[in-house]
Amino acid sequence: MSDRFTEKQGQYLAFIDSYMVMHGRAPAEADLQLFFGTAPPTIHQMILKLEEKRLISRVPGQARSVKLLIDPDEIPRLKRPG
Repeated sequence: MSDRFTEKQGQYLAFIDSYMVMHGRAPAEADLQLFFGTAPPTIHQMILKLEEKRLISRVPGQARSVKLLIDPDEIPRLKRPG
C-alpha cells in the first residue's frame, strides 16, 4: 500500500481509473455514490481530500472533470465494496 493515500482513498482512485477506462470519461460523484453506497457529502469530501493530496485534479463546478495525477502503477486493484 502507498504511503501517499489510505486504503479507502486507493479504492476511490481505483474506481476513478477503472471507470475512465470503461467509459472514456471521468465518473460523476453520483457514480461513486452508487458504487460505494455512501452519501453525497461523503463522496464530495473524499474528492476534496484526494484533490488536497494532489492525487487528482478537477475543475470546480464542472461535471466529470476529475483527472488522475498519480502513476497508474501506484493505483491498487479495485475491490467490490462490502
